Amino acid sequence: MKKTISLVLVSALFLMALAGCGSPKNTNESSGNTSSAKKVELEFFQNKTEAKDSFDALIKKFNEANPNIHVQQVNPPDAETVLKTRVAKKDVPDIIGLGATDTYAQLAKSGIFADLTGDALLNNIQPAYLNMLNKLIGSESAYAIPFTANASGVIYNKAIFSELGLEVPKTWDEFMNVAQKAKDAGKTAIYQTLKDSWTTLVPFNSLSSDIVGIDFYGKRTEGAIKFDSPEFREVAEKQLKLLDFGQKDLFGKGYNDGNAAFARGEAAMYIQGVWAIPEILKANPNVELGVFPFPATNDEAKNKVISGVDTLLAISKNTKHSEEAKKFIDFMLQPDNIQFFIDQQKAFSAVKGVTQSDPSVEGFNAAFESGAIEDFSDHYIPSAVKADTIIQGFLQKKDVDAYVKQFDTEWDKVANRK
Repeated sequence: MKKTISLVLVSALFLMALAGCGSPKNTNESSGNTSSAKKVELEFFQNKTEAKDSFDALIKKFNEANPNIHVQQVNPPDAETVLKTRVAKKDVPDIIGLGATDTYAQLAKSGIFADLTGDALLNNIQPAYLNMLNKLIGSESAYAIPFTANASGVIYNKAIFSELGLEVPKTWDEFMNVAQKAKDAGKTAIYQTLKDSWTTLVPFNSLSSDIVGIDFYGKRTEGAIKFDSPEFREVAEKQLKLLDFGQKDLFGKGYNDGNAAFARGEAAMYIQGVWAIPEILKANPNVELGVFPFPATNDEAKNKVISGVDTLLAISKNTKHSEEAKKFIDFMLQPDNIQFFIDQQKAFSAVKGVTQSDPSVEGFNAAFESGAIEDFSDHYIPSAVKADTIIQGFLQKKDVDAYVKQFDTEWDKVANRK
């Protein structure tokens, strides 16, 4: 009897095994068959806190349209540091959203991203932004898809400009004249948020990109030039001049303070990027804002809008779900989806044919139409140099000689580690 039961059990198990061999695997691994009973789980890691809600809305739309794929957004504080730590532990998210910064360049060169060269996802991307990524990593290979571009310059309060009879300045001297008139009228001319070191990079990028140019940093890498140069000293002197037109507590106010204060009409101008506009409008939907290129020089032709790839989308080389990841990116690049995103974020599209028409940023349109744009200088400064903290310290101490020397010293330290 026991033998008969055993034979029956063995036969049953054998039949079950055969049935299993003919069935699709019920796992999370991508096999090109999205009809699997289990959902494919994709982690989308991105670094923009202010864009979290916009991404959540698009992810919800994607997940509903793709019931067999579930995308989960991860957006931690200090995201770039978190990402580098995870990469060191070989825990790379499936899809990564980053700015085109030195962090991206380092990671791309390390080989963690899938090579998308020749992929159809690139077909409708503006060539200028693809070229920026290529220049940043020194390669013609495409390790990411540009999604949106940002722009920085000067945000201004139209009501205050109208009240004081101020015109939008186009040169440095005109800019200083406008700032002085606002100050003489008892207004804070330029709200400044130097408590947060990263905000010091916004005027620095305009001054550096327009005065010394992006090529300066390549020459510095080659040893052909130093920060202790007449051109860079001009950048430094103009950084200090801006301090004359801020509110009393420059180093006690951070980015969030600046957005709230500008929303309340506490200053005529605010040197920031378009990413600040949604935050200002949340605090006061009725404030009337405009933008203009930061006039870093007295040569109007040199005063460009600073614009770069604000968010790029990359795929981990080792993800088990590359096809699903590409499907998500393809979804994000659809015109209606990217239009939704740039309308919410006041950003600019890297996809051909999708334009930004919000009146608050129309002051940048002429520059985009004519190609009068330049990349962010700090994208070409190694993150280990810590440009933001060097600049913040300089603005406190106001010592130009020490400033240029510290930049040269820190740059050389980083170069010697390689």
